[in-house]
Amino acid sequence: MTKVRKTLSELAGLVGGRVVGDGGIEIFRVASIEEAVSGDITFLAHPRYRSYLATCKASAVIVGREVTIPSSLGPGRGFLQVSQPYVAFAKILDCFSPQPHYDGQVSPHAGIEPTAVLGEQVTVFPFVYVGKEVRVNRGTVLFPGVFLGDGVEVGADCVFHPQVTVREGCRIGSRVILHAGVVIGADGFGYAGEGGRRIKIPQVGIVEIEDDVEIGANTTVDRATLGRTIIRKGTKIDNLVQIAHNVIVGENSIIAAQVGIAGSTRVGNEVILAGQVGVVNHVEIGDKAMIGPQSGVPRSVPPGAVLSGGVAAAPHQEWLKVMTLLPQLPKLWNTVRHLERKLSQMAPKSKKGVKKHARH
Repeated sequence: MTKVRKTLSELAGLVGGRVVGDGGIEIFRVASIEEAVSGDITFLAHPRYRSYLATCKASAVIVGREVTIPSSLGPGRGFLQVSQPYVAFAKILDCFSPQPHYDGQVSPHAGIEPTAVLGEQVTVFPFVYVGKEVRVNRGTVLFPGVFLGDGVEVGADCVFHPQVTVREGCRIGSRVILHAGVVIGADGFGYAGEGGRRIKIPQVGIVEIEDDVEIGANTTVDRATLGRTIIRKGTKIDNLVQIAHNVIVGENSIIAAQVGIAGSTRVGNEVILAGQVGVVNHVEIGDKAMIGPQSGVPRSVPPGAVLSGGVAAAPHQEWLKVMTLLPQLPKLWNTVRHLERKLSQMAPKSKKGVKKHARH
């Protein structure tokens, strides 16, 4: 692989930044602010790391426009001022980390049904199974162990990592990345009946994933009971997330690890669900809402709301005391109500007594 090298001025042009110092510095690598050396570029995205600037050995540092830059810079040093340092870092890192090139070949050790249609430059590794009447479009890559059930449709330039499963009839857009162990279209969790006998409700819908979605390892998106479970374009989903049947997730949303979304919930556009958020079924979360980590969402959330309800970690002995008191809360509440009633009954008598005393 050819080693990438860029001048600081070239990188400034890439991210729309302003060079302070020597724009001709050559950059070979992106590194963390603690580990960077000469020839590296690093970034300062949070004020807590500002103290590292004094000892940082990087040739260049990406900083925000509000950061005060030393008036005198040594030779071979420079800064790249930008509006959003973390976004600039991502673009520059992508520049120095070109995507691998695949050969567009289909392994003879893959199982491809005769009625499946593969587009140009589709790469299929060994031990992939592609079912009947599957369509896979140009440039998509299927790593070992990928399973595409009958009737699946996959767009162009997707990457499905090892052990990805896409069940029958599901539709995947273009430029979708599914990481290892993702399961798309397993049965939704639906049963009828009470007591000892449960009757399974057939799950006959599909999952539809639109363009430019990325889904992290071992995440599951269940097929609809009827109709579609939908992940709209541009949404990014972390590892170990559970999305139930008939959920619709809007465009450009962010869903962090271990989130669980119950059936038939509607999640709007540009919503952020932090780690371990749990959402009950049949609610709506409005556009641009933000839900903090470990929060339960028992009812619908209006657009733009910022909610948090996670339990903060506490010293263990203190936590034990709190857990001991929790079962007593109903009794304590009744005691408080009783005392409130007694006080309200005493209040008028006290006022009368004050008036009588005043007359004497």
